[in-house]
Amino acid sequence: MNKTTLGLAAFLIAVFVLVPVFIAVSGRWDLYYTLTSVALLSIASAGVWLTFYIGRINIGQGAYALMGGYVSAVLMTKFGVSFWLTLPLAGLFCAATSVLIGLPILRLRGVYFAMITLVLTEVMRLTALALPITNGAKGITSIPLPGTLSIFGITIIPDFATMANPKLGFYLLAVSLMVLSYAALWRIVNSRFGHLCRSLQQNEELASSIGVNTAYLRVLTYAISSFFGGLAGAVFVAISQSIYPSSFAVADSVNFMLYCFVGGLGFVTGPMVGTFLLYFGWDLLSVAKEYQLLIYSSAMIALMLVLPNGVLSLFDKKGGGK
Repeated sequence: MNKTTLGLAAFLIAVFVLVPVFIAVSGRWDLYYTLTSVALLSIASAGVWLTFYIGRINIGQGAYALMGGYVSAVLMTKFGVSFWLTLPLAGLFCAATSVLIGLPILRLRGVYFAMITLVLTEVMRLTALALPITNGAKGITSIPLPGTLSIFGITIIPDFATMANPKLGFYLLAVSLMVLSYAALWRIVNSRFGHLCRSLQQNEELASSIGVNTAYLRVLTYAISSFFGGLAGAVFVAISQSIYPSSFAVADSVNFMLYCFVGGLGFVTGPMVGTFLLYFGWDLLSVAKEYQLLIYSSAMIALMLVLPNGVLSLFDKKGGGK
């Protein structure tokens, strides 16, 4: 077994076995919610990382997380659709919407594309306030817990309402989705499609001159990115059993981008590492009280100056990243 396989095996054992054992022994049940949030935020950040991979700065992922959450909530409360079915539907709805939005704006580059994506979260918030089906500022509450997931009459996942500890169920669900999302992201990056996407990051004109359909690659990549955001938002809704127009704000979209920077844009697992470090870093700095934001911001600036390629660059002996 090579180092990569051993590292993956150790990671899976840690998140699926060691963490639940530690929480059970310590009695820190609140950690399940914290780690579940980290896992879901890292899924949304994975989508942002993918748009960075084609040379675009995406500051609008909060819009798709909010959109995915509302799609899941509306389908469950208004139409009685199973939570498990709403997961792919929320992701696909966000992907389809992103295609319509992305067709015109993906032609823009640098700060122009970034500034337009920055307003998307606020546009989605205002849309949620205005539409009757989203219940305006009151939001959607009393969302049921995920029911039984059965395939050919065989129960794969039991009803969360019957679980002795639903927090453990949500943790395992979020971590499983995170593992699958990053496995898919790694596969995309290391496929022919991923290699073509990387050519866009380096030189779009050159890629276009040799026959690469740059417009198709940009739109498809943005759609996959938005799918991740919608998926994460749908699970968040199931955990909180409610959603409001303020559930995801512009600050969340900015944070999704920062997670990628801190972890490392040259590494597939960069968003995951960045999410973990910044989420727990912010909590640890709570002891600083009114100086929390000042210290956090200063640490962020210092980190980017010292490690411009992210924290994972410390362990990249080849200096490339993957």
